[in-house]
Amino acid sequence: MITLYNLIPNLLGFFLGLIIGSFLNVCIHRIPKEESIISPGSHCPKCKNRIKWYDNIPILSYILLGGKCRYCKEQISPIYPAIELLTGILTALLFSQFGISFDAIYFSILTWFLIAISFIDIKELQVPVKPCYFTMVFGIIFSLFTKSNTFMDSILGASLGAGIILFIIETYYIIKGKEGMGYGDANILAAIGAFLGWKKIFFVIMIASLTGAIIGIIILIREKKHSETPLPFGPFLSIGGYLTIFVGNFLLKFYLGG
Repeated sequence: MITLYNLIPNLLGFFLGLIIGSFLNVCIHRIPKEESIISPGSHCPKCKNRIKWYDNIPILSYILLGGKCRYCKEQISPIYPAIELLTGILTALLFSQFGISFDAIYFSILTWFLIAISFIDIKELQVPVKPCYFTMVFGIIFSLFTKSNTFMDSILGASLGAGIILFIIETYYIIKGKEGMGYGDANILAAIGAFLGWKKIFFVIMIASLTGAIIGIIILIREKKHSETPLPFGPFLSIGGYLTIFVGNFLLKFYLGG
């Protein structure tokens, strides 16, 4: 029976995710431009007016303002509330799975990174190094306090994650004479490996490759694009990383025959 008490972790995760999602919008907009994500505060990119706190409430402010800036009436992209809602939902699912615990925060940090880096990759077709590096470091350090990973598995996961992608990049280059993947993908998988451990890296790649192939074929058919059209792989690694949080242990047991 579902009660309000049972829903507390979900609600806490959802509202925390909404708040973080608002901050991720700032990161997605500023990091590629190498601007500070702290200062100045949130402002309209057109009229530069500072956004008041009551106009910066996730999703709600967007609805009340009709999706426009209060001052210049410039249309605000719906991608902003979409990212907030996505972050809220994905965080709520983690809190539902792990309860109010350190593990829920641990994997939420990874999820928030994956959301931000995915949208940056989609928008810019590049993966900034610093967010990947700091997330990887956080994953290794915080592995000392989580029940879901060990310090050694975290280090091996980061190393193996980067190593596999680098091997693929160099092998593809030798065979084809050009890059097939970006080095940023190695950074993303290193960060994922730091949180999930080395044993689950292969499941991340498997899920990412499968979803990437399916979506890539759909895009080619619908938009009639050439097969050489670049398609960011970061979002698919992110999908693989997030889903592996939930199914990694099951797949591991199944693979090992347990």
